[in-house]
Amino acid sequence: MDPVPSITSAGRSRDSDISDRAMRYTIMMGIRVACFFAAVFTEGWLRWTFAVGAVVLPYIAVVLANAGRRKRVDPSSTYLLDTGALPHEPTPPADPRPAPTAPHPGGSEDR
Repeated sequence: MDPVPSITSAGRSRDSDISDRAMRYTIMMGIRVACFFAAVFTEGWLRWTFAVGAVVLPYIAVVLANAGRRKRVDPSSTYLLDTGALPHEPTPPADPRPAPTAPHPGGSEDR
């Protein structure tokens, strides 16, 4: 059966994400238990390899389990501004001084 196409950019549900991370953690802890048993029943360098795996795997499992879902960025939604409508040259800054006032038409200013 073909997968159902998505019509939205929304990701998977949070419950599905947590379930997947818990399953990944459980699988890695199962591999750790297997490393413990393999370290007991093997000899030489292989024993030490399994022992290191049994010690390092919990750290890796926790890091991967806590790595939440990543947001996918749609390249078409990153541009929120239509840059074609902007002027090509910057607008000069406004003069902070007030504009001079014109004299009154028809008389002196001292009344």
